[in-house]
Amino acid sequence: MERVLEWIDEGTALCRGALGDLEAPSLLPGWSRRHVAAHLSLNAEALGNLVEWARTGEERPMYPSREARDGDIEAGTSKSADELRAWFEAATAGLNASMATLTDAQWQAQVRTSRGEPMPATRIPWMRSREVMIHAVDFGTGLTFADLPTDFLEALCEDIRTERGDVPEVHGPLPEIAAYLAGRPYAEVSFADGNPATPLPPWL
Repeated sequence: MERVLEWIDEGTALCRGALGDLEAPSLLPGWSRRHVAAHLSLNAEALGNLVEWARTGEERPMYPSREARDGDIEAGTSKSADELRAWFEAATAGLNASMATLTDAQWQAQVRTSRGEPMPATRIPWMRSREVMIHAVDFGTGLTFADLPTDFLEALCEDIRTERGDVPEVHGPLPEIAAYLAGRPYAEVSFADGNPATPLPPWL
């Protein structure tokens, strides 16, 4: 888990750098950088709910509903740039502090994802690391998957293959394969027969 916590710190720093200019569009269709910033803050708070669930044993879902999550993200875009940055810092610090309180036994507690899938609390840090890493690219500041740590990209590809379940075999540079699997723009990725890989729907 230590390395995953380092990924969280690295990804958070990359996102923090992107928060300087929130007025530009992001790389995600229909989302501005403000949407990405609001989503990351809400995600930190939502994962904090799972940490509290693991700590107390009392069920605390990530979000009341998908509709409530989407509405809160949209509402968050109306905050000022300074408010969005402060929200990101507070939510991030709150999640990190709450994770630091869990005992070894509490980390093994069963919680559920926003899709209702059961998982051990030990997955929470990984979920945050992939959010901050992938969305750091989504901010659209020029960062690419090639700028992310190699061991993170390897773990990400394995995780997406497991979650998607029906991903074809592809070949290409690791950062481009990670982008392909995540449903982001990619290049130089081909199927086993040598034909260019066709895009996958967005993931995360």
